Amino acid sequence: MFTGIVTGLGVVREIVPLGGSQDMRLVIGTPTGEAAWADTASIPLGASIACSGCCLTAIALGPDWFAVTASAETLSKTTLGTWRVGTTVNLERPLRVGDELGGHIVAGHCDGVGHVVAATPDFGSTRWEIEVPQALARYIASKGSVAVDGVSLTVNEVNGASFGVNIIPHTTAVTTFGRLKAGDPVNIEIDTLARYVARLQEFR
Repeated sequence: MFTGIVTGLGVVREIVPLGGSQDMRLVIGTPTGEAAWADTASIPLGASIACSGCCLTAIALGPDWFAVTASAETLSKTTLGTWRVGTTVNLERPLRVGDELGGHIVAGHCDGVGHVVAATPDFGSTRWEIEVPQALARYIASKGSVAVDGVSLTVNEVNGASFGVNIIPHTTAVTTFGRLKAGDPVNIEIDTLARYVARLQEFR
C-alpha cells in the first residue's frame, strides 16, 4: 500500500524485452539526493515500489537503481507501454505501519489511462483538467481522492468524463506534473472506497 506522496523522481535507464513473451525488464535510476532513495541497495528483493502509480516488484537492486518486470497486461493497461529510456517516473516506497498517512490509501493497481486535456494557471497554482475512460468516470467525485501517475490529489470538480485538480508549485517541482502537457497519458487509480461503494450498489 502507498499514500500517493511521491518521494522522488526516477529515470528509466534501460528497457529489455523478455524473450518469448511481451513482458519487459525495466531498470530505473533513483534520485540519490532524496533520503528515501539514499541507499537503494538496502531495499529487500521482492519489495513493492510505486512507479508513476503502478505497484511493481523489485527483482534486482544497485546503489542508485532498481529493476522490475512489467507484464504484458501491465504494459497494455498503463502508460508503461509508452515509456522510453529517459522517461521520468514518480517513485514511492510502500507505506509502513506507523508512517504518516499524508495522502490517501493507494494500492498501486491502476484502473486505466486518462489524458491531460488542459493546464491553466490559477492564481499561485495550476488547474489541470484530466479526462478518464467513461467506465471510470462514475467513481470520481468532487472533493474525493484520485491518484494520477501515483500522485494523491483532491478532485475539485467533475464534468462528465473529465475532472479538475489544482497542483501547487511544490507538487509541480517534485513530480512529473512539471513535465506533463495537454494530450499526455496518465495512470489513473480511483479511490478504493469509491470502488467498493459502487460494487455494493449493484446488489441493492
